[in-house]
Amino acid sequence: MFKNFETSRTEIIDIAKAWVVISAAFAIVLTRDNLFSAQLFFNFLLSGLTVGIGFLFHELSHKVIAQRYGAIAEFRAFDYMLLLALAMSFLGFVFAAPGAVMIAGGRINIKRNGLISVAGPITNLVLALIFFFISILNLSSWVNVASHFGMLINSWLALFNMIPFWNFDGRKVFVWNKVVWVLIVVIAIGSYIFSLRLI
Repeated sequence: MFKNFETSRTEIIDIAKAWVVISAAFAIVLTRDNLFSAQLFFNFLLSGLTVGIGFLFHELSHKVIAQRYGAIAEFRAFDYMLLLALAMSFLGFVFAAPGAVMIAGGRINIKRNGLISVAGPITNLVLALIFFFISILNLSSWVNVASHFGMLINSWLALFNMIPFWNFDGRKVFVWNKVVWVLIVVIAIGSYIFSLRLI
């Protein structure tokens, strides 16, 4: 799967930058009532391990599939969107559009574009399932909190990215295959509702 995987220093920097900012934004939302406390650091770590991993693997899945189709694919952060996410976090919510995998070349038709796009939300749903299995192991209270939040946030990321508008994954999947789009949305909603009940 990773046979033709290629990256660059710019991509690594952009991924790291987006990971830190998104983790900080979610940490601020989670600690909004007490920002000047040790809880902010705890929530930053929690967000980095759940939101951060979800974001990283989501983008890498797009990249890997695109490169398998012979395309050049690299993640680029959207600096203005990262600043917006950080600013909005102080209002109590996060609009997470930290960047995207830029794809060029290769024979990318509608079907392949749909497959590249659906890989991200599917990855988030798989991560949600993994976090669920970790939660039922009942390893410790901290692990339970992290795993429940990981399931919730990855379910939300899958659902959010399936919005069928603008440049979201959902629009490309919807154009390619409406049945697949409906299936992923239904699973994401189910996973999100289920994870809410666990918290």
